[in-house]
Amino acid sequence: MDNSIDFRVWGKFALFTDPLTKIGGEKCSYHVPTYEALKGIARSIYWKPTFIWVIDRVRVMKRIRTQTKGVKPLNYASGGNSLALYNYLSDVEYQVRAHFEWNEHLPELAGDRNDGKHYSIATRMLERGGRRDIFLGTRECQGYAEPCRFGEGAGELDGNGELAFGLMFHSFSYPEESGVEKLHSRFWMPRMVDGVVEFLRPEECKITKFVRPMLPNKFIHRVNFSGLDEEGLCE
Repeated sequence: MDNSIDFRVWGKFALFTDPLTKIGGEKCSYHVPTYEALKGIARSIYWKPTFIWVIDRVRVMKRIRTQTKGVKPLNYASGGNSLALYNYLSDVEYQVRAHFEWNEHLPELAGDRNDGKHYSIATRMLERGGRRDIFLGTRECQGYAEPCRFGEGAGELDGNGELAFGLMFHSFSYPEESGVEKLHSRFWMPRMVDGVVEFLRPEECKITKFVRPMLPNKFIHRVNFSGLDEEGLCE
């Protein structure tokens, strides 16, 4: 089954928000991208509900730098804008390896499980920079993606040894992918070795937090879902 892609993603700024700072007005970025953020980038390159992107590993190509910027977020309580300081990552570049797996919780989409076509489309979309805009954590952090070979080239953290980041947000557990009508957030304890972070699979995360009940989306052929041939993506 051809289902794995490598891609390089980069940008001037990134904000992989630590949830502890997300509701306090002044956001602070994690030092490395989260699994959920990289999964979102893979989905922006190419995605259909037929499959789930799984992020295998990320390689940090440039040294971790931060930059504080003054912003004026909306004040939803009293209206207008407030003043805040956001701590961004600056001048970022990553190599990512990801693969897709069939979503077994959506059996109604089994007829769309054609690994060759999905892989072909994913690689073509990657060569074009993705089907949708790439964002590095948040919408104001524009990113860019292109094909690469994971591990190629020299990285600024090569040979730097091991660095632990403590408890960190991993991903969300959506009902379409888990089969459970609940939204959970997952956490883990990542380690970076010589610039490379090997991700746990979502189901391997032992620390979870219930967020709220959530019903899965339903996909009905030719109502809110079309096959590959019908979308004209196979030519």
